[in-house]
Amino acid sequence: MSSSPQGRPAPGRPPVSLPEPSVIPTNGWHCGHYFYRFCRERINGKLTGKMCEQLVNALHPSTEASPERLAAYWTSGHRADFCVMVMDPDPAKVDGIHQAIMAPGLGAFIEPTWSFVSMSEVSEYVPTIERFRERLIADGADPASPEVEAKVAAYERRLPMMNEQRLRPEIPDWPAACFYPMNKSRVVGANWFSEPFSRRNSMMAEHAQSGIAFAGKVSQVITVGVGLDDWEWLVTLWARNPEHLREIVYKMRFDEASAKYAEFGPFYVGYKSTAEEILKHCRLM
Repeated sequence: MSSSPQGRPAPGRPPVSLPEPSVIPTNGWHCGHYFYRFCRERINGKLTGKMCEQLVNALHPSTEASPERLAAYWTSGHRADFCVMVMDPDPAKVDGIHQAIMAPGLGAFIEPTWSFVSMSEVSEYVPTIERFRERLIADGADPASPEVEAKVAAYERRLPMMNEQRLRPEIPDWPAACFYPMNKSRVVGANWFSEPFSRRNSMMAEHAQSGIAFAGKVSQVITVGVGLDDWEWLVTLWARNPEHLREIVYKMRFDEASAKYAEFGPFYVGYKSTAEEILKHCRLM
């Protein structure tokens, strides 16, 4: 500790410059994934026009209340009828969408079934420029070749754009999406966090290489729930076709980072929708 119990700097030590307290992250955005089911046993028919309007307003908020990113999906299976993904620097705007859905009126006929609170980040396994060069050389490339320099230069141009997509991702206007939480295992013989960084980095590089085969078919963002929720990460996959979701998850499970060290939670699949489309799909209007 560099300060006394009273909060003053300890004798002989310079004062520590601390950032102002804030709920806004210095890097990345807050993210919320919310899942709901309609309580049809309470509705006993169709929702009233006012209740339908409440959902429409919640999922298509006014400019002032609108978060930076918001997308809704009707979901397959019995665990939820629809889900909403929200991202913004301000956690109040993120949670505000959930509160608008659950407010009196419509809220009496909706049950939250699951949620995940997280933040966007740039993973420690994203290669720096120098690490990218080292990886090329380790794979057998000639360090003095023009090819290496060209690949490094191209990566340097792409990296800011890729990191921007990790921190403040655009949600593609694609029809299918998949959401699932995951941890890295801590069991004896497969404790991810006891492996040296070089080993973990190598496994994640293999994992990333598997995903590259789906460029243009699948887009993803991984948000971190460490210290915020029960699981460590939430994976969001968007796809041009749901078959690509099945293919990419199946293929990547054979990578050592997944096969040996990954623990998965429940999978949800959804189809991008407006509020009106969700209500119509669920036979409530």
